[in-house]
Amino acid sequence: MEYNAKILLVDDEEDILEFLKYNLKKENYEIKTANAGNEAIKKAYSFKPDLIVLDIMMPDMDGIEVCNKLREDDCFNDTLIAFLTAKNESFTQVAALDNGGDDYITKPIKLNVFKSRVRALLRRHVKNRGIDSPVSEIEYGSLKIDKEKYLVYKNNEKIALARKEFNLLALLASKPGKVFNREEILSEVWGREVIVGDRTIDVHVRKLREKIGKEFIQTYKGIGYKFEF
Repeated sequence: MEYNAKILLVDDEEDILEFLKYNLKKENYEIKTANAGNEAIKKAYSFKPDLIVLDIMMPDMDGIEVCNKLREDDCFNDTLIAFLTAKNESFTQVAALDNGGDDYITKPIKLNVFKSRVRALLRRHVKNRGIDSPVSEIEYGSLKIDKEKYLVYKNNEKIALARKEFNLLALLASKPGKVFNREEILSEVWGREVIVGDRTIDVHVRKLREKIGKEFIQTYKGIGYKFEF
């Protein structure tokens, strides 16, 4: 799939866009570009990319705002977003993930590293789709999870979850009673290619508990988490 994947490149520096577009096209990816936030959103809807490589610092709308607007629409639940950030920007990988991104790549861009990260992200694109089970809707007491539509309901009221929160819940709920260790969670939800700390998992679990209730996710100190109902 990755060799025919669609990638949207977003940066306000034209030379960077042309450089990345030229080299990714040689890898047989289908490429579109945008040099502003509003243009990026319009092209994301028309192009429906598998991956968006999104610069953070842009004049009309920064990359964080673009990402947040796209994540508000369910049609982008399955779209990967990688932020481009200069090394001197006060932006961390945890911040990238907490703002709806899947990865971040620092400038100046090293081409071989960049292409490797793109390939790794697109492998995860296929893997993350594999989290879904053949049964699209499952119910656990007052909680209903619609894996096909990326929706969660509690007592028939819709609960808004970020994509990583949903994937984490879907993973834990796929095997109620099983304790998933941290390595398993990182591998299944974030992928082995991205290095994140335990704090990232804990933050997402805390947010899930705030939204769906504390009773569903149990902590096993020093090991991981499990889903119960």
